[in-house]
Amino acid sequence: MKQKDQFDNLEKHTQWGIDVLEKFIKFVKERTEIELSYAKQLRNLSKKYQPKKNSREEEEYRYTSARAFLATLNEMNDYAGQHEVISENMTSLITGELTRYVQELKQERKSHFHDGRKAQQHIETCWKQLEASKRRFERDCKEADRAQQYFEKMDADINVTKADVEKARQQAQLRHQMAEDSKAEYSSTLQKFNSEQHDHYYTHIPHIFQKIQEMEERRIVRIGESMKTFAEVDRQVIPIIGKCLDEITKAAESIDHKNDSQLVIEAFKSGFEPPGDVDFEDFTQPMKRTVSESSLSNSRGDGKSEPKFGGKSKGKLWPFIKKNKGAGPEDFSNLPPEQRRKKLQQKVDELNRDIQKEMDQRDALTKMKDVYIKNPQMGDAASVDHRLAELGQNIEKLRLEVQKFEGWLAEVEGRLSMRSEARRQSGLYEAQNPSAVNSCAQDRESPDGSYTEEQSQETEMKVPATDFDDEFDDEEPLPTIGTCKALYTFEGQNEGTISVAEGEMLYVIEEDKGDGWTRIRRNEDEEGYVPTSYVEVYLDKNAKGAMTYI
Repeated sequence: MKQKDQFDNLEKHTQWGIDVLEKFIKFVKERTEIELSYAKQLRNLSKKYQPKKNSREEEEYRYTSARAFLATLNEMNDYAGQHEVISENMTSLITGELTRYVQELKQERKSHFHDGRKAQQHIETCWKQLEASKRRFERDCKEADRAQQYFEKMDADINVTKADVEKARQQAQLRHQMAEDSKAEYSSTLQKFNSEQHDHYYTHIPHIFQKIQEMEERRIVRIGESMKTFAEVDRQVIPIIGKCLDEITKAAESIDHKNDSQLVIEAFKSGFEPPGDVDFEDFTQPMKRTVSESSLSNSRGDGKSEPKFGGKSKGKLWPFIKKNKGAGPEDFSNLPPEQRRKKLQQKVDELNRDIQKEMDQRDALTKMKDVYIKNPQMGDAASVDHRLAELGQNIEKLRLEVQKFEGWLAEVEGRLSMRSEARRQSGLYEAQNPSAVNSCAQDRESPDGSYTEEQSQETEMKVPATDFDDEFDDEEPLPTIGTCKALYTFEGQNEGTISVAEGEMLYVIEEDKGDGWTRIRRNEDEEGYVPTSYVEVYLDKNAKGAMTYI
């Protein structure tokens, strides 16, 4: 029947609709997996470039550019979180909902087509009943006609007995009655079938088709709503992603190149003053010459002492500094003044933090002990005494360390301020008495400003010793401008330095010009450089003014 064909077509179409839904569900599911994978990769990328704890990288984040990069990493982490939100929302609002809807849709579709097949089977059954009734009526009519014809034949035959004629008549009447009954049954069945057929085509089937149509329309609406949700889930996170990008832009705009440059200056400034001008060496005049004692072959001389070429130690005073290999001294005396001050301050701050931690632990244990004393069932109060004593010893040791480093810090800060004042007064004196001051050796510190010693191989003038050198061996020594007392023992192992013992008194022939070294003399043949921090200098009043360097 035609309706059966329509049901087949509708069955195929509705199955195609379900396939479309399942295909869309699979598409969204794969999208959520991509979002999760992308978010994971972004998080791993952000984590990979995060500064490692207790590493040099943490110090680098003092700079605004590094902090901006750190902010960018954090915002990328939040950015990744939004992609996780997209995945979660698509899973819950689309994948999960549509999966449940597809199951319901399959059940509804199955029910509708079951009703359709049932109605189709019912009308087919009614049609078969009608056909059977019709055939039975037709057969009975034919049988009645044959019985009538037989009766008439028997009645016309004069040779047939009256009894046979009566029997044929009764048989004809019976067949006519059966035909009438079949006719009545056929008529009733036909009326019933027509009624069923009318209901089938005008009520049952249209109703089933209507339900299937509504089901299909709901499916179409649902997939459209899911596609809108698909876009809306993305749209909902756009403002947050925009904020992440705004924060990255804000972090980039917060970069202060001036501030970063100043931090570099503060981190690496040595506290030394630049070297002075190099004196002119006039070789047109007969004079005594000595190897220059500055990093750029400076000449040293005034009206009394003249340059000298030669190999004697007092003509080669080169306290060049080598980089300290391995751990430096505890007081950071190998560093330039300003760097030393910073290191000492950092050490003091670190020790104070350690003290605070120990005190916090001690306070916590003290409270615990009080609780144990008041409530012995909670614990033994004596069990914490050992730890309290241990913490007390630790705190005392740390306080002694703090005092030691604070003493060094005060010494450095006082020396820096005194040097600044001394240079100011020395500058005033040199302006008033230029002939009384010798040119100082410059550039005696190494690039890193450490106080260890190493002879420079780049700037020392190597001049072969000749008879010309001996001619100037009796040069007049530099004048004495004061005295000094050695505060510590110093082993002058490099050329240009001199060893001193703690408490020893010596003569000053050249004060510290900002490079951290003072030139002293023990006797006529022994002179050299010592670290200024190792001696206490007393300048003659008539030479430099009464100034003390500690």
